[in-house]
Amino acid sequence: MTGAAWRKSTRSTPNGGDCVEVADNLPDRVLVRDTKDRDGGTLTFSPTAWHTFVTEIAQRP
Repeated sequence: MTGAAWRKSTRSTPNGGDCVEVADNLPDRVLVRDTKDRDGGTLTFSPTAWHTFVTEIAQRP
């Protein structure tokens, strides 16, 4: 996606484990991809859906 500024999850490990990258700088969408397969596909969320997802995950032990 042109203009996407990808950043690695803060929960990702530096040794290349299970990692995701997020681009939340685009208007009206948040993109998520696997760092091991960057060309393998991208999930697209609305900002509201992404916020809800992140909030729910943060509340889990």
